[in-house]
Amino acid sequence: MSKLPKKHKFIDLSDYGRPIARLIANSLKNTDATPVHVTIGFILAGFMAIYCILQGYFWLAAFFLIFKSILDAADGELARVKQKPSYTGRFLDSVADIILNALFFLSIWYITNTSIWVCILAFIGLQLQGTLYNYYYVILRNKFDGDTTSRIFETKTPIALQGEKQEHVNVLFSLYKLLYGAFDKAIYFLDPKACIGKIFPKWLMTSISTFGLGFQLLIISVMLVLGLKTLILPFFLGYTVMVFVFVGIRKVFY
Repeated sequence: MSKLPKKHKFIDLSDYGRPIARLIANSLKNTDATPVHVTIGFILAGFMAIYCILQGYFWLAAFFLIFKSILDAADGELARVKQKPSYTGRFLDSVADIILNALFFLSIWYITNTSIWVCILAFIGLQLQGTLYNYYYVILRNKFDGDTTSRIFETKTPIALQGEKQEHVNVLFSLYKLLYGAFDKAIYFLDPKACIGKIFPKWLMTSISTFGLGFQLLIISVMLVLGLKTLILPFFLGYTVMVFVFVGIRKVFY
C-alpha cells in the first residue's frame, strides 16, 4: 500500500530500498516472522555497520548501512501485507533509529580528528533534517487520506492494538517522547502553520526527501567508500542550513 495516493506521489530519494523491502515483506508474508523481527534485523545490521566503521572496513560498513535502510522499510511493509500494524513496532523502529544514528556519528567521530562538538551538533542537525522531512510528509499523508499510521506529532500514549501489550507501548512511547520531543518542538516552532498552508509541490518534497534517513545513510556510505570520512560530520552540520531554506520556501510560496 502506497503512503500517498498516486496523484500526489513524489520522487522520494530516501526510499530507494522500497522495491527490495517489498520483496522481503512478501517473502515473509506466510511465515511466523513479524515486523518486530525485521526491526531487530535492522538493529543488528546497524551494529554490524558500526563494527565495520570502527575496524576500517568501509565497503562492508556501506553494505550494512544500506541493508539497514532496506530492512527499515521492510518492517513497515510486512506490517501492511500481514495487516498487523502495531504501536510497539512503530515506536521501536523510531527509538532504534535515533540510537543507531547517534552511534553511527560517534563511530565516525572516533575514527577521525573531528571535534566532539561538531559531532554533537551534526547529530542534532541530522535529526532536525529528518524531523522536518517526516513533518511535511505526514501532513501530506493526512491531507490526502494516504497512510495515516503516523500522526503529525505524537503527544498522547496510544491504546495498544490487538496482539500487543499496553505496557510495551507505554515504555516505547515514553522513550520516543524523550528522544524525539525536543526535535518535534523545534520544527513546529520553525513552521507551526505548515498543516494549513497550500499543498506542497512535488519538487519541494523531492528536495526535502534528501533529509530522509535512507538518503542520509546513503550519503554516509558513499563518503566512507570514497575516503571522505573526515568530511561526513562537517557535511551534515553544514547541510542543516537547508532546514531553514526549505522552511523559508514553504512559508513564502506555499
